[in-house]
Amino acid sequence: MDDLLLLIGNYGFPMAIASYLLVRLEPCIRGLERSISLLTVVMARQGGVDVDDARRILEDRTNA
Repeated sequence: MDDLLLLIGNYGFPMAIASYLLVRLEPCIRGLERSISLLTVVMARQGGVDVDDARRILEDRTNA
């Protein structure tokens, strides 16, 4: 029982901080993901690549 309390004491606080940061930063990460997707489409258009092909490649990378 003492070992369990020691584990909670040692790892509980870092786990709580990590969970809090994950919840707080998730919207920022999603926004960055959207920005990267948009930039991929823009770069594909500028480079003469078909936009549908670029989106398909991007989806394949995110699903892998």
